[in-house]
Amino acid sequence: MAIRTINPTSPGQRGMTRSDYSEITTSTPEKSLLRSLNKKSGRNNTGRITCRHKGGGVKRAYRVIDFKREKFGIPATVKTVEYDPNRNVRISLCFYADGEKRYILTPEGLNVGDKIISGPEAPVQTGNALPLELIPLGTFVHNIEMTPGRGGILVRAAGNSAQVMAKEGNYVTVKLPSGEMRMIRKECLATIGVLGNAEFKNLSIGKAGRKRYLGVRPTVRGVTMNPCDHPHGGGEGKTGPGGNPKTPWGKPALGYKTRKKGKASDKLIVRRRNKR
Repeated sequence: MAIRTINPTSPGQRGMTRSDYSEITTSTPEKSLLRSLNKKSGRNNTGRITCRHKGGGVKRAYRVIDFKREKFGIPATVKTVEYDPNRNVRISLCFYADGEKRYILTPEGLNVGDKIISGPEAPVQTGNALPLELIPLGTFVHNIEMTPGRGGILVRAAGNSAQVMAKEGNYVTVKLPSGEMRMIRKECLATIGVLGNAEFKNLSIGKAGRKRYLGVRPTVRGVTMNPCDHPHGGGEGKTGPGGNPKTPWGKPALGYKTRKKGKASDKLIVRRRNKR
């Protein structure tokens, strides 16, 4: 992926950058893998806003992605590389030998016409999915399962990868992009390679309207509100929070621990990302 600079014909476009989409091979998604996607606008099942500053945005259709990679021993051919509006990494449409079509996340170096396969017998090459116990030490992987058979939930963002560091007993130690070292069951699947579209993090939004296309609404600072609306509000002129920063509901905003004790996965963390 390369970054394209927009001609500054207006203040909003000055400094704006876009992807050149050079890796995209088609703009028409596979209809059988599309699902309708209703907007929630940050609301839960009771209609209450549980995540603020969400709403609007461009209408999207969801692409069904194969995170499980459970079609063992059946080869597939990459037919297209496509844009997915629901994620920052590109997706590839794969045609399996038995006639089925599935989308997968596109790693760097996976091109149209390449062959991929998953399962214990698969070779260690980009795009193939194998159990962690069969992946050599030092290999970069993505789309990692935490529970065997439930599908990959770790390392799925553009440009990310994890590294297999050690094997001991029933667990494999993996270094995640955050720097955290975690033990994962050896039966869990992972896909070989580093995810593509790594330049995504260098894109410049450029204007507020482009953020609204993404479904992000404006954020109002607490210090500009009235005391009845926010703990930081009120005062003559510009004033600070007058103590520790707080949320609109009076809870500490910085350093307040919300993680509950007794998490079953905590004991599998070898080294935390914050180096504690």
